[in-house]
Amino acid sequence: MSDHDPAERERSRADHGVEVGHDEPLDFAGAALAVVDDIPPGRVMTYGDVAAELGSRGARAVGRVMATEGGWVAWWRVVRADGRPPSGHEDAALEHYRAEQTPLRWVVQPHEREYVEALAYRLDLAAARHRPSATP
Repeated sequence: MSDHDPAERERSRADHGVEVGHDEPLDFAGAALAVVDDIPPGRVMTYGDVAAELGSRGARAVGRVMATEGGWVAWWRVVRADGRPPSGHEDAALEHYRAEQTPLRWVVQPHEREYVEALAYRLDLAAARHRPSATP
């Protein structure tokens, strides 16, 4: 999972059928990736939020899409319903959250024995949640 330059991103969007003026309807994966691609820096959506935006209750299906095809979008902006980052990518995601100044909350403090930085934080969903349907 890496960040791409703008030209590579556009090629990847076209490869997945995610482009403005595309005549054919997007499949579920393409539609989910389009929603994720529109999440602004410093904001997040849950897997369920992405599914709901598509008129679905398929949060797990969104998770599968992100796991198999989500490397070309800002994958760190899709999180679990409890605010945890994508499983197995906590360290890399934290770097992105810090760079984008995404609101975080710490559930374990550095002085606590069980502190491991990558597992000690959650996204502050109240402050960081992106709601595209609510945007005028």
